Amino acid sequence: MLTVQQRIKESETRIFKAVFPNTTNHYDTLFGGTALHMMDEAAFICATRFSRKKVVTISTDKIDFTKAIPEGTIVELIAQVESVGNTSCVVRVEIYKEDMYSYDRELAVAGKFTFVAINDDKKPITIIDKA
Repeated sequence: MLTVQQRIKESETRIFKAVFPNTTNHYDTLFGGTALHMMDEAAFICATRFSRKKVVTISTDKIDFTKAIPEGTIVELIAQVESVGNTSCVVRVEIYKEDMYSYDRELAVAGKFTFVAINDDKKPITIIDKA
């Protein structure tokens, strides 16, 4: 059985996407809501890979939009478990924006998502089984 640290390392999730016009606002930058959707999805995949159980988002914490993400860029979402409780885990997600035609890359958005493991009756359960 893997240790918690090994599970954290192996559950890190990376997703790449291109920012197309249908995901941008009238400033030709990525909608904040679309960024949150992408972050929650990456965090969900990470939490599921970590626990191998059904999980649901119960909260988000301090989402920092530090750089606008223009149409025509590539984004990389990196999700990693940051802390583990009895029934929950916190996943930090970062979005890096990357210019398609240069090597310019910088952190644009970061935030935390908390997930709770649930059973078939949607009741909280232990997020990882102890060895």
